[in-house]
Amino acid sequence: MKRSASTLSIIILSTLIALSGCQTTNPYTRERQTSNATKGAAIGAASGAVLGIITSNRKNRQKNALIAAGVGALAGALIGNYMDEQETELRNELEASGVSVTRNGDKIILNMPSNITFDFGSSALKPDFQRVLGGVVLVLKKYESTLVLVEGHTDSVGSTQNNQILSERRAQSVGNYLSSQGVMMNRILMGGYGETRPIASNTTKVGRAQNRRVEITLEPISK
Repeated sequence: MKRSASTLSIIILSTLIALSGCQTTNPYTRERQTSNATKGAAIGAASGAVLGIITSNRKNRQKNALIAAGVGALAGALIGNYMDEQETELRNELEASGVSVTRNGDKIILNMPSNITFDFGSSALKPDFQRVLGGVVLVLKKYESTLVLVEGHTDSVGSTQNNQILSERRAQSVGNYLSSQGVMMNRILMGGYGETRPIASNTTKVGRAQNRRVEITLEPISK
């Protein structure tokens, strides 16, 4: 049954009140916040883990839900410092892994190419990719005030429909793995874009390999 926004707000608020005694202090914001277990319960009805195109509106709704549930929101100069430290740790964890780490303003983008992620046409994580994601998990669990956007992309080989489905399944495989290793699922948004967002030419083998990728974008949860 579909709930209205006002009904959803009441559910979240009621849960927060019931769990208000289970709190810790965020070391960056000095705000009181609920533990991982209580956050998950409080956000349950507003989970952002549903697979779909990751729009700005969807991201903002999920950030607001996380803030309402007690995730420490960042403000002002804290945002830059927080993302700087997270970027440094990610670069250390992912050194020589084949994953590129790019900073774009307050966002951190992890580009995970096809040679380390999945076999051709598959959405099953390669064992080496699981180890790479393990390094990402270590950082994400430390920096909880970050929204995790997982995007799957393919080349143009095959039908548009099959590529779309494959990209969604790959994004979901990565998101589910991060969650299974302890990253709160309500921080994770997953989307598949098929062949619609190439970063290289699909007319060459090298270009197609670059287009078959998973990108994880980290955005601060800010006020």
